[in-house]
Amino acid sequence: MMWPLLGLSILSVGTIMERLWFWANLLTKEKEIVNRVLEAVRRDWDEAAEIAKRAKQQPIGRFFHTALRLGEPDPELFKLALETAADEELTDMRRGEKILEAVVALSPLLGLLGTVVGLMAALGAFSSGDVSRSSTGVALGIAEALIATATGLVVAIFSLGFYRLFQGFLFNQAKIFRKSGNELELLYRQHWAEMHNQSIANGNPVPRLPEAKS
Repeated sequence: MMWPLLGLSILSVGTIMERLWFWANLLTKEKEIVNRVLEAVRRDWDEAAEIAKRAKQQPIGRFFHTALRLGEPDPELFKLALETAADEELTDMRRGEKILEAVVALSPLLGLLGTVVGLMAALGAFSSGDVSRSSTGVALGIAEALIATATGLVVAIFSLGFYRLFQGFLFNQAKIFRKSGNELELLYRQHWAEMHNQSIANGNPVPRLPEAKS
């Protein structure tokens, strides 16, 4: 059972390395993007949309740009755009989770199967009449069983530790999206109310929903 366990360990390490690179790149740039966009919003909405567009390689940039590219939509549509973008980005951040879940589930089972195989080998040693050889076979079988079980548990524990770490990152991202999205929505509702009042004061119709910009 060591070969399948080796394959699972390589798969797990590869997934973990890719996710660590993803999260390191995201966490080092995210705060700066959030601050720049929300700062720009207070001055010029077009400038904020341009900043978000330039940051589209980052999840938070795409999150902001999905709503800001609409121009001046109804506040409810603006809120819906933010919620939809957040769901899409958080779903994409879960990439690799299923692989780690499979490794965590399969590794102990393969280790246990190795235990069974080892015990079968140990019991098979008793089929010969040589007591000394039987004792040696039993010892080797038990050793094989213990090594497979230990390896399976090590792979599972290692993978589970990083799985929980990535879950923590994801939970934190959900909070950041919710907090920054709520702040952006509040600013937009204030902006919309000002436009509405100004239009009424000037005797103009209430601003309508413009066509979405690509």
